[in-house]
Amino acid sequence: MRLLIAGTLKGQLTEATRIAMSKGAKVVHAETVDQALATLRAGQGADLVMIDVMLDVADLITKLSAERFHVPVVACGTDTDTRAAVTAIQAGAKEYIPLPPDPELIAAVLAAVADESHALIYRDANMAGVVRLAEQIAGADASILISGESGTGKEVLARFVHRKSKRNEKPFISINCAAIPEALLESELFGHEKGAFTGAVGRRIGKFEEANGGTLLLDEISEMDVRLQAKLLRAIQERVIDRVGGTRPVPVDIRILATTNRNLADAVKAGTFREDLLYRLNVVTLKIPPLRERPEDVLALADHFAHKYAEANGMDEKPLSADARRELVRNRWVGNVRELENTIHRAVLLSMGGEIGPEALAMPDGASLSSGDAASQAAMTAEAVTRNLVGRTVADVERDLILDTLDHCIGNRTHAANILGISIRTLRNKLNQYSAEGHDIPQPGESRSVA
Repeated sequence: MRLLIAGTLKGQLTEATRIAMSKGAKVVHAETVDQALATLRAGQGADLVMIDVMLDVADLITKLSAERFHVPVVACGTDTDTRAAVTAIQAGAKEYIPLPPDPELIAAVLAAVADESHALIYRDANMAGVVRLAEQIAGADASILISGESGTGKEVLARFVHRKSKRNEKPFISINCAAIPEALLESELFGHEKGAFTGAVGRRIGKFEEANGGTLLLDEISEMDVRLQAKLLRAIQERVIDRVGGTRPVPVDIRILATTNRNLADAVKAGTFREDLLYRLNVVTLKIPPLRERPEDVLALADHFAHKYAEANGMDEKPLSADARRELVRNRWVGNVRELENTIHRAVLLSMGGEIGPEALAMPDGASLSSGDAASQAAMTAEAVTRNLVGRTVADVERDLILDTLDHCIGNRTHAANILGISIRTLRNKLNQYSAEGHDIPQPGESRSVA
């Protein structure tokens, strides 16, 4: 856990630093917003920024966004800084910690940022075999390709491999190749020099250098452009990278892990993925089975999420009823662990009485998970479906299919693209088109069905 503290280290802020370090955090200090940004550009990295409200919190958050630093910000200040605290939260700070610091509160914030969802929870024999193989190869430096449907827990398994490796004291850095525009991905990976392009206000260390000595996870690598794949292959083979606008190669020492929800052999045949890069990455493959093939994991994870979200919402923990447990195992879980987590979170909030019953296991639009509802929906005949489509254009039907699928996935682009069988880039282009036409586009975590 890497903590960057911005502000003058006097008294109470010094005590906050001491508490964080006692909880295992590695702390770096910067006195000003500009120094904090310079620290991040230099590749020291941070999992959390804690900033004194006497500094310009809004300026920091704006600049973090402009330079694509995705790191949560927590503000801190004395109990008398009420107005500053409100301003910091309005500017985008995730939390406000009053000073003098409370050790339990500091520990809670650090635990939340460390994100307990990274815990690898499994009971099913199908998943146990994958974990055993992961443990067996974790100590080596070989590249690993982790495959599986969207939401199965590929990044969680990657973090598990890192924790079990000899690099576990060094950084674990993850980059989502599908979430970053193609034009910016090279800079994110390899960094850039000041003035290399418009907006390059200073030297920026990329993910390769930030992960030096540790592990770099290339999430959804199948979405990377073929031209950039050639530069990635060189970096992996020669252990050097070239910053954008740089004049000399920079040596790096990292282990590469990659994830994909697609068949890369098919992508090679289609010409969208380099065969030599696949061989370089695919020294060992860890294939995570979908949740529907791991029934024992469904219940173990459901119990875990029920505890997690009861605690997070300050509610009494409730057990899952026998009927609810049967319903969970019966469901297909197209969205895998991610869908299950969202379902249990809603169930914790909606359940009445002393346990979580099947009536609380609702979809985002309020529809039940029950097999009866599913059977009634499946009873619609092919003739009725065809009749409903007559008179509509192919473009209209495609648009409704894409938006309804995205709505079902609660705005998750990667999950929706996987279900639709299209690339995330194609989906993004379609959504941009629909947005320009005035259609309501579900955002991540949102559903058009919910007001």
